[in-house]
Amino acid sequence: MNTSAQAASKQNAGYRSAEEVGDGMIVGLGTGSTVFFAMERLGARIREEGLSIAGVPTSYQAAIRARRYGIPLTSLDEHPGLDIAIDGADQVDPALRLIKGRGAAHLREKCVCDAAERVLIVVDRTKMVETLDAPVPVEVLPFAVETVSRRLAALGADPVLREGVKKDGPVVTDNGNFIVDCSFGAIGDPDRLEAEIASIPGALECGLFTTYTEKITVIIGEEKGCSVVSLR
Repeated sequence: MNTSAQAASKQNAGYRSAEEVGDGMIVGLGTGSTVFFAMERLGARIREEGLSIAGVPTSYQAAIRARRYGIPLTSLDEHPGLDIAIDGADQVDPALRLIKGRGAAHLREKCVCDAAERVLIVVDRTKMVETLDAPVPVEVLPFAVETVSRRLAALGADPVLREGVKKDGPVVTDNGNFIVDCSFGAIGDPDRLEAEIASIPGALECGLFTTYTEKITVIIGEEKGCSVVSLR
């Protein structure tokens, strides 16, 4: 898929997801380029239709972009139950299990996903795969990065501490933690792997999302239009 076709696909998916948001809803706002198209359309609906919503951003980047589009913001403390969440994914398999976290926001994204009644995952066609095999990001307490990395290696990973771009040293998340990217190859049992990673002390959250498939709807952007997939 060329760059212009991919951009059009992302815009179509983002815009389509924004049409699912109703007046008065509390909306989880994920992090990433496709979700930013959803925010762009939500901002237009606020201006043009008088849509009244509030967003819960999953990162500083999402909060900055939402404010730019005129979306009022709130928090999980104020609204622990969300009507809907819009987010992206690095990969989606046929069972609607996900790998997320390329933007290092998957810990907050999982909190928002858990709190939401419905979750819209917006992607282009390149993110749809038969088997999850992308690197799995793990947010790690800096105090325990070496011990966690050893445990991840014992699970079959090739753990690599994510380094910053245009800065020296590791990426630091919005929560003040490090990211360890773990290449496992083809993941035969994502549910089990997510549980195994969760059992490691100091591993705060991983980018596998396997337990929310029943409330996930995937909106797949195409160069012209969208397709929609859910298990319901």
